[in-house]
Amino acid sequence: MKTVKLTTEDFKQLVFDYTSETEWNYKGTLPAIIDFYADWCGPCKMVAPILEELAAAYKDKLVIYKVDTEVEQELSAVFNIRSIPTFLFIPTVGQPMLQPGAFPKNVFEKIIDEHLVAKSVTTTD
Repeated sequence: MKTVKLTTEDFKQLVFDYTSETEWNYKGTLPAIIDFYADWCGPCKMVAPILEELAAAYKDKLVIYKVDTEVEQELSAVFNIRSIPTFLFIPTVGQPMLQPGAFPKNVFEKIIDEHLVAKSVTTTD
């Protein structure tokens, strides 16, 4: 599996429709990470191959989306994205966690294992 580009409309259909709901209600069945990035961003370019590796390693357990902040300005504004990269970590149950900054692979793996995949496994068993 590869990372998936996400438009504002895709976000409303696949993740959360902030135009019709006020309380967070994740529509997905797998935990997700959303990478808010821009093509000109150096740290974003450094993290991109890590996200591709993680998408392959966690296929069928996790979805990794990418949102181009230059193109999807409405969606970036909804999440008040001020610096990039910024990541939205979305468990299947509970509130998402927004975190700016470029992380090494081991940090992503720790967040995925402890806060995303583990939560989805314990809530479905």
